[in-house]
Amino acid sequence: MDQKQSIDKFKGKTRLPSFAIPKRYELHLTPDLSSCTFTGTVQISLTINESTNFLVLNALELVIQNIRFTNSQGQHTPSDVVVDNDDEILVLVFDETLSVGGVLRIEFSGILNEQLTGLYKCTYVDGGVKKNMAVTQFEAVDARRCFPCWDEPALKATFKVTLTVPSELTALSNMPVENEKLDGVLKTLYFEKSPLMSTYLVAVVVGLFDYNEVTTIDGVKVRVYCAVGKKDQGKLAMDIAVKSLDIFTKYFSVPYPLSKLDLVAVPEFSGGAMENYGLIVYRENELLYHDLYSTAAKKQRITIVTAHEVAHQWFGNLVTMEWWTHLWLNEGFATWVSYMATDILFPEWNIWSKFLLDAADGLRMDALEKSHPIEVEIHHARSVIEIFDAVSYYKGSAVIRMLQGYLGDVAFQKSLSTYIGRYQAQNAKTEDLWNVLSEISGVPANLMMNTWTKKAGYPVIHVELIDGILKFKQSQFLLFGQHVDGQWIVPITMSIGSYERQKKFLLETSHGRVDISELIQSIGDDTNSNEKKYEDDSQENIWVKVNVDQSGFYRVNYEDKLALRLRKAIQQNCLLPTDKFGILDDGNALCQACEQSLSTLLMLMDVYRKDFDYVIVSKLINVCLDVLKISMDAIPDSVNELKQYFISLLMFSAEQLGWDSKSGEDHSISLLRGEVFQALATFDHDKTQEEALRRFQILLDDRNTSLLPANIRKVAYVAVMRNTTTENRTGLESLLSFYRSTDVLQEREKILRCIASSADPNVVIEVLNLLLSDEIPDQDMIYVLAGISMEGSEAAWRWLKDNWERILAKYGAGLLLTNFIRQIVPLVNSDEKADEIETFFASHMNHSIVMNLKLSIEQIRIKARWIRSVEQEHSLPDLIKQLAQRK
Repeated sequence: MDQKQSIDKFKGKTRLPSFAIPKRYELHLTPDLSSCTFTGTVQISLTINESTNFLVLNALELVIQNIRFTNSQGQHTPSDVVVDNDDEILVLVFDETLSVGGVLRIEFSGILNEQLTGLYKCTYVDGGVKKNMAVTQFEAVDARRCFPCWDEPALKATFKVTLTVPSELTALSNMPVENEKLDGVLKTLYFEKSPLMSTYLVAVVVGLFDYNEVTTIDGVKVRVYCAVGKKDQGKLAMDIAVKSLDIFTKYFSVPYPLSKLDLVAVPEFSGGAMENYGLIVYRENELLYHDLYSTAAKKQRITIVTAHEVAHQWFGNLVTMEWWTHLWLNEGFATWVSYMATDILFPEWNIWSKFLLDAADGLRMDALEKSHPIEVEIHHARSVIEIFDAVSYYKGSAVIRMLQGYLGDVAFQKSLSTYIGRYQAQNAKTEDLWNVLSEISGVPANLMMNTWTKKAGYPVIHVELIDGILKFKQSQFLLFGQHVDGQWIVPITMSIGSYERQKKFLLETSHGRVDISELIQSIGDDTNSNEKKYEDDSQENIWVKVNVDQSGFYRVNYEDKLALRLRKAIQQNCLLPTDKFGILDDGNALCQACEQSLSTLLMLMDVYRKDFDYVIVSKLINVCLDVLKISMDAIPDSVNELKQYFISLLMFSAEQLGWDSKSGEDHSISLLRGEVFQALATFDHDKTQEEALRRFQILLDDRNTSLLPANIRKVAYVAVMRNTTTENRTGLESLLSFYRSTDVLQEREKILRCIASSADPNVVIEVLNLLLSDEIPDQDMIYVLAGISMEGSEAAWRWLKDNWERILAKYGAGLLLTNFIRQIVPLVNSDEKADEIETFFASHMNHSIVMNLKLSIEQIRIKARWIRSVEQEHSLPDLIKQLAQRK
C-alpha cells in the first residue's frame, strides 16, 4: 500500500482514529487586530493507545508551519504533512513508529474571518472610531479553525491558554489570569489551567470593555462585560446569573466547578449565546437590558437565556455528551431547567405557560416526515449545525417535562443530581441518564423514553366516548396527513368534568380503554359540589380533557361530540388556560393536516374571543397568521373578510389593554399589549394603524416620548411599513433614518424585525438587498428575515435564488446560512415552487443546509395540500361573512 492510499483511509470518516488522544493543550495565540490575522503555537500532550506512523487531528483554514513530536524516544519530525480541507483533518506522517506518548508541537497562523465562526473579527466603535476585536465561537466543530486539535466532544483535555494582545485591551478566556507580563504596546496573559473540557468550550475574547462584578456567597467571582458606557445594562443578567448559580448548585447537589464566571456581550455573534466554560459569550441584545428601550418580552428572554447558559456549566460542560448524536442532553435539559429557574425567580410570570408556545414549535417541526429523532446520527461534522433546532431544544425539553411529571419532582431531582455527580468531568450518552433515572425511581425509564428519543415524530391520540367507555387509539401525527402506524409509551392524563376528577395511565399499545361510567354517574349525583358547572349539567354534557395542563408531547383528536363539549367548556370558562391553549393548538395542527376542516377551526377560534390570558391570545394570533398565509391562495376573495373576523377576535383584548400601560400592571399584560396591537396592524386594522402612525409622528419629533414606550413601539413600525409602497417610500426612509441615527441596540433590533413587513414585494426586495451590503451587521439578518410579510414571500424566494452565491460568500456555511433556508424557503405555498426550489438546490447544495432544505420543502407541500383542501369547502366564504359580522 503506497502512502497516498494510507492517507486516504482517514478520509470520509465521521470521527478521528483513536490511536492517539490528547490529555493537555498549551495554547498560545497572538491576534493582530490591524491585519485581522493571528499566529499561534499549540503543544498537545498525547497518549498513544496503539503504535502508529500517523497522527490525525482536525484543522481547517490554518497555515501549518513547524511541527515536531517529542517523547522519551527522542524528537520526531513528520515526513509528510497533509491538510485536507474537505474532511477538515490534518494528517502527520512519520517514518518512525510512534509507540510512546509525548508532546506534539505545532506552529500555525490564520485569518480572523468575518463569518462569526472559529476565531473571528467583529467591530466596535471607540470614540467615534471603528475598531476590531477578536472573539471565538467554536460550537459545534470550529475550534479547528483556531488551532489544530482533536475537535470532538468526547476527547476532553485540560487547557492552558496564553494570549499576547495590545496592552490597552481586555483579554478573557475560560479561566482567571494567573500571571501577566507587559512588553511595550503588548501584554501577555497566562491563564490558569482549566479542568477537563471539550474543545468546543474553549473561548477567547479580546476587546475594550466595561464590567460589573459581584462575588457570590460561594466565592465565585461573576463579571458581566459590556461595551464601554453600557455596563448598567448588564446588571439584570448579572443578577440572574448569580441567582441561577445558587439554584443549580442546590438542585444538582454539585458546586459550580470554577472560581469565576464571565458573561460578555459582543457586537457580532451568530447565535444568541454560547456556554463556554467560565466565559459565556452573548450577542449584545441577548444580554443587555435597557430600562427605557427594552420590552417586557426582552426581560423575559434575557432571564431564560442567562439561566440556560448557566445551566450548561453543569449540563454540557461538567457532564458532556459523548457525541453530537446526544446534543439534546445539552440543549433539551438546559432549556427545561432554564424555565424551572425562571419560574423560581419570577413565579408571577407563569413561565410554564409560555413554555407551551415554545413546545409548539417542537410539535410543529416534529410533525414533518423529514424531521429527525431527538438522538440523530451525525455522519458529517459540518452537518451538526442543523440539529440546533426545535427538536433538540423544545421537543427535548418537553419530553423531559413529561418524564418529570410522570416520575415526580423528588425522584427526578435526585436522579439528575446523581447523574451529574457520577459523570462529572466525563462524557455521557442518553442511555447513561436513563440508567440513573431507572435506578433511582424504580421505573424503567429507558423502555418508556427510547420511543421518544430514538425515532422521529410523536403520536396523535384519537379519543371517543361510547357508553361510559373512553376509547384511545394512537398513530403517528404527520402534517402531510398520512396515517402511519406508530407506537409510543404515552403517559395519558385526563380530567372528566372537573379538575378534581382525574385519571392517568400509560398507553403502551396502539389501543386503550378506560371505564369512566362511575365518574360520570358521580357527577350527576354530586349536587353539593361548589365547582363550576354547565348551565345544562346533564351527563350528556360532561367534558373530557386529555393531556391535562399540556404536560405531554402529543396531540389529541376528539370525536365530534367530545369536541363540542370542550367548546362549551371553553365558553363557560371551565378549563385552565394551558388546556384551552392545547385544544386550540391541536385544532390548528389537525386542520393543517386536513384532518379537520377550516370551517371547524374557525368555529373553534370563535369561542376564544373573550379570552384575555397571554398564552391563549398569543396562540390565537399565531393561528390567525397560519390561516391567513394559505387563504391568500385558497380563498383570495374572502381574505379581507377573514382579516375582519380576526380583528373582531382580538378587539376584546385590545379594548381591555388599551394603548397605554398602567402603573404596576402585570408582566403578562405588558407582553400581550404589544402582540395584540401588532397583530391588528398586520391585519390592516384602520384605527390601529391610524393611531400607531400618529404616535410615530410624535416619536420622530421626540425620541423619548411616553406615547411610544418599548412594549408597543413595534406596532408603530409595522404600521409604517404596511403603509409603505414603491410609490410612497416615506415610511421606509423614516425608519432607515431612525435606524441609522440611533446607537441604542434594542431600538435597532425592533426596527429590523419590522422593516420587511411591507405588503409591496418590491419594498421587501429593497429591504433584503440591505443584507448584501454593510448596512446591517451579518448577525442581525435573522431579525429582518423573521419579519418578511406574507405578500413578499415569493419575491423573497426569487431574491434568495438570484443572490445565493453572494449570500454564501458573505455569510459562510455556518449557523447564519441555515436561517436563510428556514426563514425564506417555507414562505411560498405551491407545489410548483417546491419543484423549482428542489431543482435549484440540486446544483447548489451545501452540507450545512441539507436537512433544513428538506424540511422547508416539505412545509411548502403541506401548505399546498392544505390549500387544495380549503378550496373544496364551498360553504366557507359564507361562514367567513357571518363570523366577520360577530362582535
